[in-house]
Amino acid sequence: MNLNTLAFIALVFAAIPCGLFLLNLFVYRPLPRGHRAGSKKISVSVLIPVRNEESNIRATLDAVLANRDCDFEVVVLDDQSTDRTAAIVGGFVRWNTRVRLESAPPLPAGWCGKQHACHVLAKLARNPLLVFMDADVRLAPDALARMAAFMQRSDAALASGVPRQELGTFSERLLIPQIHFILLGFLPMFAMRLTKSSAFSAGCGQLFIARRDAYEKTGGHAMIRNTLHDGVKLPRLFRRSGFRTDLFDATDLASCRMYHTNGETWRGLGKNATEGLAAPATILPMTALLFGGQMLPFILLAFAAKLAPLALTFAAAAGALAYAPRLVAAWKFRQPPGAALLHPPGVGALLAIQWFALLRQFAGKPSVWKGRQYSPADIAETVKPA
Repeated sequence: MNLNTLAFIALVFAAIPCGLFLLNLFVYRPLPRGHRAGSKKISVSVLIPVRNEESNIRATLDAVLANRDCDFEVVVLDDQSTDRTAAIVGGFVRWNTRVRLESAPPLPAGWCGKQHACHVLAKLARNPLLVFMDADVRLAPDALARMAAFMQRSDAALASGVPRQELGTFSERLLIPQIHFILLGFLPMFAMRLTKSSAFSAGCGQLFIARRDAYEKTGGHAMIRNTLHDGVKLPRLFRRSGFRTDLFDATDLASCRMYHTNGETWRGLGKNATEGLAAPATILPMTALLFGGQMLPFILLAFAAKLAPLALTFAAAAGALAYAPRLVAAWKFRQPPGAALLHPPGVGALLAIQWFALLRQFAGKPSVWKGRQYSPADIAETVKPA
């Protein structure tokens, strides 16, 4: 294969996610502000599973309780915390009747901790709309009202959005912005809205809103009990059950700091990689697309002096197309501009995590999260509901 052909392949592989990313911006949009006059308010149950979250839960509850123009309850499920999490939540319970603190029963065999906690929370909820959110998510004061209004207008039974990601360490800046790039660069969102096919399943496990009746018909988290990746598996469950799912831009609705150290970032992204990009059926084509379109152009440009004019033109155009989505994302999703410049090595690091996770799975190594171990045999594809 000559360099002209190689550069042309890089151009095509960079153009595909760039074009899809820009097209998806017309679909992946912020929710309208304000409550429309005459529209009926639907009560919401905010469901928060917590396990050793003493550093997060106070700020999380303060943000939830600051919400306005929406009737809601907050149910916090303490999943056998060994720190002051329960005591902090108990303080809120004493002065605010909208907050309830419940204790999770022991984790049954065959369940992942978060899925079991969400399953229990759904049974404790009293309202027709369920908001599942992680303990490190901070809601804006109008978030619940806007999400509830969206569900009234939408025919989706489940919706999700990626909160604004707060970044601190080098690894966070290198890797976390890849979430938006992968989501918008490789999911055709127009097709997602036109079909109920599970092939277009996508979501963010940090923040979901669901219709309770549809959730119960699907079987809810009990049907994905052994997964660590509810961001993909919960929308897939809804779609396989005949319901529509949707996505919205949650940048101005919520914020989240997922990880706080370089090690946490690498372990966190690797814990469920084999249920996403690193799945055996996915990793080879995604590696080819990501390496060919996001890294190869810059490798070729490093040897620009040896390239023919046509190959140099192709490589330069591919490099521009590779950077375009990241630069737009930095503006659109409030990401540090400097993080966008790390895009090629960020893709390389992301691929390294995927392959490392897959090799760990083949070696039978367990995933560890929140102090619990999950062996590869425990994490399998959810059975399709009848």
